[in-house]
Formats: sequence, structure tokens, C-alpha cells
Amino acid sequence: MVAEEDSSLTNLQHKYSPTMPEVVEEMKKIWDISFPVAAMSLLNYLKNMTSVACMGRLGSLELAGGALAIGFTNITGYSVLSGLATGMEPLCGQAIGSKNPSLASLTLKRTIFLLLLASLPISLLWLSLQPLMLILRQQEDITRVASLYCSFSLPDLLANSFLHPLRIYLRCKGTTWPLMWCTLISVLLHLPITAFFTFYISLGVAGVAVSSFLTNFISLLLLLCYIYLEEHKSDKTSSSLCLKMPLLQSSSRNSCNDEVWSTLIKFAVPSCIAVCLEWWWYEFMTVLAGYLPEPRVALAAAAIVIQTTSLMYTIPTALSAAVSTRVSNELGAGRPEKARTAAAVAVVAAVAVSVFGLVGTTVGRKAWGRVFTADGFVLELTAAVLPVIGACELANCPQTTSCGILRGSARPRVGAKINFYAFYVVGAPVAVILAFVWGLNFMGLCYGLLGAQIVCAISILTVVYKTDWNKESLKAHDLKLALCFPITCNDTISLYHGDQNRFTVDSLLTQRSLNLPFHSCDECIVVLPMDAFGNNSSFSGKKMELQGLISSLVSGFYDFDADVVGKETGLSIPVANFQFKYIEPGIQF
Repeated sequence: MVAEEDSSLTNLQHKYSPTMPEVVEEMKKIWDISFPVAAMSLLNYLKNMTSVACMGRLGSLELAGGALAIGFTNITGYSVLSGLATGMEPLCGQAIGSKNPSLASLTLKRTIFLLLLASLPISLLWLSLQPLMLILRQQEDITRVASLYCSFSLPDLLANSFLHPLRIYLRCKGTTWPLMWCTLISVLLHLPITAFFTFYISLGVAGVAVSSFLTNFISLLLLLCYIYLEEHKSDKTSSSLCLKMPLLQSSSRNSCNDEVWSTLIKFAVPSCIAVCLEWWWYEFMTVLAGYLPEPRVALAAAAIVIQTTSLMYTIPTALSAAVSTRVSNELGAGRPEKARTAAAVAVVAAVAVSVFGLVGTTVGRKAWGRVFTADGFVLELTAAVLPVIGACELANCPQTTSCGILRGSARPRVGAKINFYAFYVVGAPVAVILAFVWGLNFMGLCYGLLGAQIVCAISILTVVYKTDWNKESLKAHDLKLALCFPITCNDTISLYHGDQNRFTVDSLLTQRSLNLPFHSCDECIVVLPMDAFGNNSSFSGKKMELQGLISSLVSGFYDFDADVVGKETGLSIPVANFQFKYIEPGIQF
């Protein structure tokens, strides 16, 4: 019986074919998530452009030092925090999909704490920028300006340690429009704040750094205000509870915390590696451009290429975030066919978007360069390489979107391995050979990037195509059960019937309170209260029917939605006095 059921589950994805209304519905869901995320990325891009423009108005020395500092902080700081934060996506998304807000909240708190811990060595590295750059024989005046910028940017690590996890948490809940509005308000304030600190009180480059972290703190404050207001609009505690509860809660008494920590780190480290490997490759290309026969022209063209790819990257990043949310939610909810549909819709959308990127860079290759410079040599080189960058986008957009699929299905390690082989085993050697051995110069570096993107896209798309979605759904279920909250025999459970479909479970030892919604399920658990000797005379006539998922009947783990039959209120019984019985659906008592 069980073997036949497993066999039918294995073959389900081959039989299931989404209908057109389901595809349209999925497109709307992905659009609702991805559009605000894309707009938020575009606003952050404009914020960074404003900062660079202000440094340019200060002078060439300030611009050079600021550019060095921005590259250094991106490589050593922001890419690391962003990558570590994405490790919470499968945990948080699948927890929300399975209606387990407590696990999602715990994941949020642990991720914030992880990013705060990572910020400590990053801070020390930023403070050591000047001696490090002098060892690398950078000019002393440029290094001094860069060191000043890094020193005043240290508070930004604190802001990003909260912003990244909060944004992912809200996105996993499908709440993305508030993210866009909070970012919009903060970016609108960024220009006057930058002008005030940079020019009005003459802080110079330090003022640019101060305005950047103040803008992020404003965005963080607005997000916290939104969560606080949402708490008072409804009785749901899934979002605000996680901020009110301590950052570390009963970790010494609950082995679940150790499981969450280990699982989070298991996902965060490869996610960080995957993000950093791709991010660092562009910096690697910039460094190589400095060794070409015409370094000034090559470096200027590299700067324009990086700005162009950063702008085009907003859409695939948004699609990646959206499909990660949709896949993780559906797998957590036990709907593998919906996860498969979400992945397919997102990949098709990514291919369509990449075509527009190729057309845009090809048609506007001459006009786009004039936005940044009037130098004829730089414009000529830029116009030559932009079609190649557009071709890179044909591979980059599906590849980035597929990385989101891997994150949502808790497979970031696969993405990290593919990124390493594609960019550093294939892309880097091809770039060096074409640029320096074959004499293609900067064009050779761009061809190396194209080769890396093609290999990466083909590899990741192959993995996604061969995905067994029913197996991934079972893995998500096992992950949820492994991270559920344990109740020991020393705990006391209190069941309070609130209304027709809600009740509260209090675990006195671990000081947790969960408010779980009722929903129908194919499994039925009947719990018969027993006395210490195995008799039910003390609780004669009191019977509770729990529908949902019980993760372990033997050890007393709980992870379920329930309805209390008979509407008993204030029933408080030690766990040791519970007898767990699994009853097949449809059996009457």
C-alpha cells in the first residue's frame, strides 16, 4: 500500500500539467512579488548613482578614493551580508508555506544575529583598509580618502544586518509593496541628506558615507513602523512577535535552537559563496582591465559595463527573489506541482526579459555611453562591447532566476558549485587567454564573462529541468519536522479554545505561545488524555481531535493545526499524561 502510494507520488509530476488559468494566476503572483522588488532595486541603484555623482562634484581625488572604497566595501562587506541573508530564504519561505510562523520568526532572529556576528570581522577589515592598500602600493592620498569613507560607513553594517533579513522575511510572506514604499521614501530623502552633509556642512566624502547609512536607517525605521502598525490592525502575531521576542530565546533549554542554527548556517554559507563568486568576478574583470595596454580607456569602459550590468540585474534579481518565495512557500505547503509551475513560469519570464536586454544594449550602445563620458576612445570601446554584454544577459537572466529556484528548494550548495566552476574554472581562464594571449584586450574579458554566463546558465537550467519536485516536497516536509519545537515530559500543555477555528498552545518550560489556524487535512490524530498509570478515568469524557501534522508521536513533538472537539477551555495536562494514537482518516469514535 505504501509502496504504491510512493510510486504514484513519484510519477505525479510527469502526469500533472498546469492549465492556462493556473499559469496566469502564477504569473500574477510572481508579478506581485517581483515588481516591488525590481522597483526597490532600481531605487537603490539611483541612490548609489547619486552618491557617486556627489563624490564626482567634490573632485577627481574624492571620486577615485570613493570608487576604491565602494569597490572594497562591496567585495568584503555588502556581498557577504547579502549572501548570508539569502540562506534564510528556504527556511523562512517553507515555514510560512507550512503555516509555521514561529519557525519563520526564529529563523529571522537567528539570521539577524548571524549578520551582526559577521559584521564584526568586516568592521575590523574596513578599519584596516589604509595599511592594506599601502601594502598593495596604492597611492597614499587616494587610500586616505577611501579609508575615511570606510570608517564612516561602519554603521551601515548594522543597518544592513537588520534590513536584509527583514526584507527577506516580509518577501517570504508575500509582503513586498511596503518594501518598495519604504525604500522610495528613504531614497527621496537621500539627495537632500547627501547635499546637507557633503556640501552644506562640508564633510566631503565622509558626508556621502554618512548620508548612505542614514538613508538605510530611515528605511529600516519605516519598515519597523509598518510592522508595528500591522500588529495593531490585526490579532495576528506572525510578523511583530518576532521583533518583540528576545533575539536569543531559551537557547540553552531547547535543542531546536541548535538545529535551526546548524541548518541556517548550512544554507547561509553556500548562499554567501554563490553570491560572492559572481559579484567578485566583476571586480576581478576590473582589476585585469588595469593591466591592459590602454588601462585608462579599459577601466573607464569597465566602469560603464559594471553600471550597465547593475542596472539590468534589477529585473533578474527580482524574478529570482519572487520564484524563491513561490517555490519555498509551495514546497512548504506540500504542493510540489505548484512549485514546478512557479519555476517554469519564472524561467520563461526570465528568457523573455533577457531578449529585451539584448535588444536594448545593441540598439542603444552608442547613446548609452554618452550618459557617462564624452571621451571618444571610451565611447568607441563601450559601443563595441555592449552587444556582448547584452548577449551575457541572455544567459544571466535565466541563470539568476534559476538560482532563486535552487534557493527556494533548499539547494544553495548546488548553485555555489556551479558558479565556482562556471566563473573561475571556465570564465576566468578564457578571459585571461583571450585578453592577454590572443590580444583581444577588454573585448576578450567580456567574451570570458559571456562564456562563464553560458556555462552557468546551461548547468543550472539542467538541474532545474531534472528536479524531482515530489522529492523536494518530501525534503521540505522532513526539514520542517526536524526543526519543529519539542515538548518534553516536563512541559505542561494548555489548550484554550478561542473561537471556531483557533486555539493556543503554551509550553511552560520553553515559554512559547503559538496561535495556530485550523485547516482541513487528510491526516487525523486523536489524543486521549491519560493519567500517570495509563488510565483515562481522571479525564473521562474529555477527548481532543487534532487535525494536521504531528512530527513525532513517540517523543511528543508538535507541529499541527487543530480544533478542540467539545470546546473544552482551560484544559491543562502534562505531556507525560498524553497517549498519542494515529487514526486512519474516516474512522469514527
